Amino acid sequence: MSLSRQLRDGSDFEQLPDDVPISANIADILEKKGFSSYYMFVIEVKTKGGGKYLIYRRYSQFYSLNAKLEERYGPESKNNPFICLLPVLPGKIYVGNKQEIAENRIPLLNAYMKKLLCLPVWVLLDEDVRIFFYQTVADTDMVPQALRRLRPPTRKVKNTSPQVPDYDRPRAEALFDFTGNSTLELKFSKGSLIYLLSRINKNWLEGTLNDVTGIFPDSFVKIIKDLPPEEAPVSWLRSYYHGADVSEMRDISIEEDVNCKPSFNELLELMRKEFQEEDIILNYCDIEGDMIRLLDDEDVDLMLLQSKYKDKFRIKKNFFPWQLHITCPEDLEVYNTSS
Repeated sequence: MSLSRQLRDGSDFEQLPDDVPISANIADILEKKGFSSYYMFVIEVKTKGGGKYLIYRRYSQFYSLNAKLEERYGPESKNNPFICLLPVLPGKIYVGNKQEIAENRIPLLNAYMKKLLCLPVWVLLDEDVRIFFYQTVADTDMVPQALRRLRPPTRKVKNTSPQVPDYDRPRAEALFDFTGNSTLELKFSKGSLIYLLSRINKNWLEGTLNDVTGIFPDSFVKIIKDLPPEEAPVSWLRSYYHGADVSEMRDISIEEDVNCKPSFNELLELMRKEFQEEDIILNYCDIEGDMIRLLDDEDVDLMLLQSKYKDKFRIKKNFFPWQLHITCPEDLEVYNTSS
């Protein structure tokens, strides 16, 4: 049975309770120190009813959940008529730098959770799955850090405040201290009243406190009066996938301005998630039409610089002026190797 054929149909989805998780993404890792240090994954969970919260899980908890699901629903299960193709969990690693191991697991665990939450309703309603994604008291007592993987690539900050009475302004109360990682991020203490100016993206807000303006993650605050709804800006990134047996083009929606500057890691994670492939290489076409491999942020800067000269050839107004070509690392046929 292919995984795609297991996806819930509309009627199944409508019957699910509102508190069932429908998506989960790792926002950061958090080091915990004891007799031996370990890392927890800070996971943002979104529910069918529109709820959103943070949970903190170790890899061992992923491993325990997967073992229970394999025993219950895997092909070797003999006591359960409900058998399905479960996603593959990345294996245990016994040697290496713990932080690097945790960082490298993030895209793999994101893919695992995405596939897990697309399984039939009997898996979503399984007690152990519900417990894993449930926000416990211990989760609510944890203090989140900067949630760096949710930080927007573009950080445009306004300097004007709306001229309306304070009691009628959109505002939020800080649930935790937030120190920020740059001068563009608003610093505040637990209990601070922050007046909201705009929503940067689905995870970050812009606000003002004591005449200082900056951005901050919405998971750190409780909205008292929300901003008026507005249509989020959507841009499109055209990408080409060159596989051994298939080539395809995709236009990927991005909730960012076409002038934003992404990092290499952001692009790599986005393409891995979009094409469900971990072992890939990013490329772009230079001014001469040759394929150039991207290896780091400096290569991305060069791609963006060259795109300014090609801007007049932009596909449409709301498309990025640059495109990505995704290939396998061993595929060298796409490059011009002639002298």
